[in-house]
Amino acid sequence: MRKIFYPLFIFIVIICFIVPSYSKKYITPAEAINYIGQEMTVCGVVASTKYASFSKGQPTFLNLDKPYPNQIFTIVIWGEDRVKFDKPPETYYKGKRICVHGLISSYRDIPQIVVSDPSQITLMKWDLEDKIFPFS
Repeated sequence: MRKIFYPLFIFIVIICFIVPSYSKKYITPAEAINYIGQEMTVCGVVASTKYASFSKGQPTFLNLDKPYPNQIFTIVIWGEDRVKFDKPPETYYKGKRICVHGLISSYRDIPQIVVSDPSQITLMKWDLEDKIFPFS
């Protein structure tokens, strides 16, 4: 009986860890406010961008779903990390559907993810039923 029970138990434990990962893998920019302090993937359309080249730290801002000054979620790329991108993020991503993965923090009550590597951002495609699917 133990020979059957132990492998079955291990199988069930493994399934318990795998199944939650197949649930919804992303949240919308509007939902991000509820996930401050958590590592998540946020997907939306880049509604506005700004490269603040003369500001401290030379940040690039990508606002998802709603443009500045009414933004609901912001991606921040610091100047020191811009060199890692093949193209200027503020022009390359503008108007595109993207997903960003990272730790959600808040600045002036607006949720944000600070991106330090281009691999944190992926382009998205839409299927015929308007469901979102990230792809690399």
